[in-house]
Amino acid sequence: MIITVGNTKGGVGKTTLAVSLAILRALSGRDVWLIDGDRQGTAQTAISIRSENGVAPGIACATYPDGTTLRAQVQQQADKFDDIIIDAGGRDSTALRAALVLSDVLLVPFAPRSYDVWALEDMAKLVDEARSVRDGLRAVAVLNLADPGNQSTDNAEAAAAVKEVSQFEYLPTPIRRRKAFSNATGAGLSVQELKPTDKKAIDEINELYKYLFNIK
Repeated sequence: MIITVGNTKGGVGKTTLAVSLAILRALSGRDVWLIDGDRQGTAQTAISIRSENGVAPGIACATYPDGTTLRAQVQQQADKFDDIIIDAGGRDSTALRAALVLSDVLLVPFAPRSYDVWALEDMAKLVDEARSVRDGLRAVAVLNLADPGNQSTDNAEAAAAVKEVSQFEYLPTPIRRRKAFSNATGAGLSVQELKPTDKKAIDEINELYKYLFNIK
């Protein structure tokens, strides 16, 4: 399966989700390839730290911020891996557009802020374009960096607004703003590997993981 974690809006936590999902997939025994399609290279940095610290399992990672190169490399090497996770976006880039045409699933994280929700209209247009040249792209949106409280008005309003964007399937698996996620990614880890453990963070990413990979 090829999954792209992307958004034309920056600061929505896409790299944290991409790194977390790649590690979880590897922990389950899958041969996974993480591609950093963002010029900032944050995902590649996280995986380099993981490698330097000798954390197993290792994660194959490459950086292709250019869409032409990304497309060619995925087409040439896709058969070598069980799953490919592409971290793309932060802007409307050639890498993001190439990834959409290659992917089975697009995961769009959005934060509970009005301008983040508005940015989903831009992503919706890109989804329409991708679907015009390839069939079967599943586009899903997840509330990320959500307010910790279960009764947050901002969380509820953002979720309701996204449900009105027909191109996306809204996932009822919000990821809340927790220090464990940033601490883990900064060390090249998933929250499952982080010590001390944060059970709430682990439960949240596990729920998202199960939805994406259809795990019961």
